[in-house]
Amino acid sequence: MQQQARFINVGERTNVTGSARFKKLILNGDFEAALDVARQQVENGAQIIDINMDEAMLDSKAAMVRYLQLLASEPDISRVPIMVDSSKWEVIEAALKCIQGKAVVNSISLKEGEAPFLQQARLLRRYGAAVVVMAFDEQGQADTKARKVEICVRAYKLLTEQVGFPPEDIIFDPNIFAVATGIEQHNNYAVDFIEATREIKRLCPHAKISGGVSNVSFSFRGNDAVREAIHSVFLYHAIAAGMDMGIVNAGQLTVYDDIPDLLRERVEDVILNRRDDATERLLEIAAQFKGDGSVAEKQDDAWRSLPVNKRLEHALVKGITDFIDIDTEEARQQAEKPLHVIEGPLMDGMNVVGDLFGEGKMFLPQVVKSARVMKKAVAYLQPFIEQEKEGGQAQGKVLLATVKGDVHDIGKNIVGVVLQCNNFEVIDLGVMVPCAELLRVAKEQNVDVIGLSGLITPSLDEMVHVAKEMTRLGFTQPLLIGGATTSKAHTAVKIEPHYQHGVVYVPNASRSVSVVQALIGKDSKAGYLARIKQEYVVAREQHARSRPGEKLLSFTEAKANKFQLDLSKVAPAPKQPGVQLWQDVDLNILRDYIDWTPFFLTWQLSGKYPAILNHAEVGIEARKLFKDANAMLDTMINGGHVKGKAVFGLFPANSLGEDIIVYSDDARTQEKARLYNLRQQLQLRNNAPNCSLADFIAPVDSGVKDYIGGFAVSTGFGADEFAAKFAAEHDDYNSIMVKALADRLAEALAEYLHLKVRREYWGYAADESLDNEQLIRELYQGIRPAPGYPACPEHTEKGTLWQLLDVEAKTGIKLTESYAMWPGAAVSGWYFAHPDSKYFAVSKIGEDQLSDYAAKKGWSQAEAESWLAPNLS
Repeated sequence: MQQQARFINVGERTNVTGSARFKKLILNGDFEAALDVARQQVENGAQIIDINMDEAMLDSKAAMVRYLQLLASEPDISRVPIMVDSSKWEVIEAALKCIQGKAVVNSISLKEGEAPFLQQARLLRRYGAAVVVMAFDEQGQADTKARKVEICVRAYKLLTEQVGFPPEDIIFDPNIFAVATGIEQHNNYAVDFIEATREIKRLCPHAKISGGVSNVSFSFRGNDAVREAIHSVFLYHAIAAGMDMGIVNAGQLTVYDDIPDLLRERVEDVILNRRDDATERLLEIAAQFKGDGSVAEKQDDAWRSLPVNKRLEHALVKGITDFIDIDTEEARQQAEKPLHVIEGPLMDGMNVVGDLFGEGKMFLPQVVKSARVMKKAVAYLQPFIEQEKEGGQAQGKVLLATVKGDVHDIGKNIVGVVLQCNNFEVIDLGVMVPCAELLRVAKEQNVDVIGLSGLITPSLDEMVHVAKEMTRLGFTQPLLIGGATTSKAHTAVKIEPHYQHGVVYVPNASRSVSVVQALIGKDSKAGYLARIKQEYVVAREQHARSRPGEKLLSFTEAKANKFQLDLSKVAPAPKQPGVQLWQDVDLNILRDYIDWTPFFLTWQLSGKYPAILNHAEVGIEARKLFKDANAMLDTMINGGHVKGKAVFGLFPANSLGEDIIVYSDDARTQEKARLYNLRQQLQLRNNAPNCSLADFIAPVDSGVKDYIGGFAVSTGFGADEFAAKFAAEHDDYNSIMVKALADRLAEALAEYLHLKVRREYWGYAADESLDNEQLIRELYQGIRPAPGYPACPEHTEKGTLWQLLDVEAKTGIKLTESYAMWPGAAVSGWYFAHPDSKYFAVSKIGEDQLSDYAAKKGWSQAEAESWLAPNLS
């Protein structure tokens, strides 16, 4: 393609965030071998090399300087310009001091406003560097043609008129996004870029246009032939519109005219958004093209002609249940015994799934779908097995339970599914399991391993209790510890010393298989436990040593350094004081307020929404999961399977030390409730104030009338029952999906309710206008801290909230003996309206504050230590 002759290829592989090989070399300190990556880029046609060292486990500045210094001594590499790619200004400056000749800096933007943008631009001009300017401003990333043009023209004027930046040194990146994602709003992304390029070149003379070309094809990750065709077609049209350069693997660009006619036509339909069904039509033919670009036989239903064992393996890996009964029956007919189908082809297939998951080639949602296929196959075989009175031979037997007082089980359920996928028999006792019941079943079933899960901090003490009881009763099975509040440090310090037969912290589901396999292996168990014990000795030693510079103030000193409230900013009286009830919330409203990022984390897909949908590695699976989630939301909401309720109240209040006094009415003569708060006691950097939540409420002696709010919401009514129906059908995927979505809806309800309180019921922010991203970033006035979380870590304060709002009687949301909320999909907390109120972590407290708090609550010292164990210094 002749027009590519003037196009500049920017090599993308010398980037620790984009190349696993380069990242590994740099992290291992093998900089000499890392130079070969740059050399290969140049040999493959890269005319600029993009170098990025932004990695959490790396001294980015030192790594950048060392690499550039080595590169300078390699004439076959240093003959091409360097693009310094970093989000850290100190790294960029250090790099510019190392580079001979003209460098390109990637990137600056208007994201933080004009002042920092202009400051960075002036420094870059002083260094004589060209600069990539991202189409990003205070409102966010530009996705439409109009926004791309608007931001780039604004930046061009600022750079040329206020900084005197040479226009030929300005390179705009108007953002290339993925097309063919299945999301209608994405269909015009390529056209938006191409047309914006044409307009920016017209309005910004001499400026250049660049972009990350591989982004456009993320939807087809895994099919290199189609991806290369997408890149080539996209560049064909973008270069014609004025695109000057792009970050692209120069060695993997196919010639436009060499693309098979059928593929080129379908790709062009997608890139130019010529048909509503363009994505579907490209998907229809995508499987026909091999990695070398040649045409293969159509594969749609080819697997159905495979031998039955291979069909079962394919169904398991792909999560296909459509033919599982037919194929399982065929396999049973061929087997000597029905049990052999499980121990043979089904376990062979699940071993493939386990290997792929362990290698990072399958993701958790896919594994859970595989488990659904396996369970349906086993359920089909079960009657035949019962007739012959046989039992399967599992790798081992694992008992799982959420401990007494705790209702959270999504993570535990995922662990169970992953273990079952690897041929472990799992006995799941559910939630709120008393220690005696847990250990009774463990003994009766003669399990190999016991796993405990918990989310709330009181669960940590319950786990200690279980460990002590296992010692008292003579248990010898290893004990697994997991859940959101657990940690390796807590396990090492608080639990492991009470049980000598193995206590292992498991951070996530993907680690559970290797841990359990090590614990049940005759040859591996002793060595593994010895290594874990040694790790925990080190963890305890590290915990015993204070962190450098950490100093605990006396409680008196901390109180003297309290946060000083600006009383002139105290919010006005609520427009609708008192308690309000929302009995049956319209859950469809909440969909616009969902924060999807934690949903993907539940499924162990890391990345921020919506960017995760186009992520290089997990994007395809994330889009499938997102589609399934929205379909399930339709079913849950429109079918009335879940209900949402909320109760909230706004009350007169003033503070007294660390206490907040809630009054019965605005006369403030009668105390309705008293909220007990803790105060930060660690000495903070720059002598910052030691905060207590009470500091954000006007003091009693100020004469200022202040107010506080409280709330409790749940969208979990019916969720457990609906999830149980899927579990009964051997469908863990949808069972977990229901609970995960109920949690997201509860958080969305808390977000929506807070918005309505700020705008209407309290009314101190009546003119607030924020989109969902801004709400998630908490850019509104005020906070809503929850009991049990860092600013108010003591869970029993929920009891005061429940009394204040009469939560259980009004909504049915209950508190367990450990103050967990039921249903589990629930959120509660306080409303603070002062614009200077902020979230903080109480962190460590001393014996003096502990004793003061115990006296206020009417607790013994032992009770106080139990409830505040994580906060004790």
